[in-house]
Amino acid sequence: METVVLSGPVAAQFAEAGFAVFSELYTPAEVAALLQTVESAAGNGPNFRRSQEVFAIRELLKEIPTLWQLLDTPALRQLMAGLFPAGCQLVKAIYFDKPAGSNWLVAWHQDLMINVDQRIDLPGFGPWTSKAEGVSVQPPVAVLENMVTLRIHLDDCNATNGALKVVPGSHRHGVVPAAAIVGYTPNATVCAVPAGGGMLMKPLVLHASNRSTSNRPRRVIHLEFASVELPTGLAWRERREVM
Repeated sequence: METVVLSGPVAAQFAEAGFAVFSELYTPAEVAALLQTVESAAGNGPNFRRSQEVFAIRELLKEIPTLWQLLDTPALRQLMAGLFPAGCQLVKAIYFDKPAGSNWLVAWHQDLMINVDQRIDLPGFGPWTSKAEGVSVQPPVAVLENMVTLRIHLDDCNATNGALKVVPGSHRHGVVPAAAIVGYTPNATVCAVPAGGGMLMKPLVLHASNRSTSNRPRRVIHLEFASVELPTGLAWRERREVM
């Protein structure tokens, strides 16, 4: 497969709208290998969440270390090089499976929290949360502005099986107060992505997803990359150097 380069109209759309979709990032054989590796993991514990409506694995590469060998392709590296010429690190990895007929929905929100190794009270960092899997915090906007999310779709995805809805350009408004979100959503668009495709998104883009109305699953690997270092004493909990 040809490597994916973020340039031209796609780069302009990503900068302006805060998201972009690539129809081919992983080959059918690569997708099959990713699915087989994830679905053969017989894991349990706090990072695994299973129900009739969702199957999720947090700290994905900690739970399934061999998955990175399949994800780390020339296409991925070329894409990251275009986004972060000076280099970046992977800072979060999650697997989401919205099963066929799931009535799970996600309300409008921005991705404001990052996973860190410990709690240290620092200016501009907060609020904090502490769960079984570890500590998370909302960092200053400058950190979020130097992060990118890549959603790797392992199934064809459209409005019937939970494709993301996004508000183009909403990342340019910083942290949007909860009460103000409704004013942005009339401008939302649905991001259909084919199996093997990828969706790039800035964390501050407002996004949501509807309940599934089809009999098709929606399996996604969610990766977050950052080009910034955290203040001394604080570290990304899932940090992995990419380039």
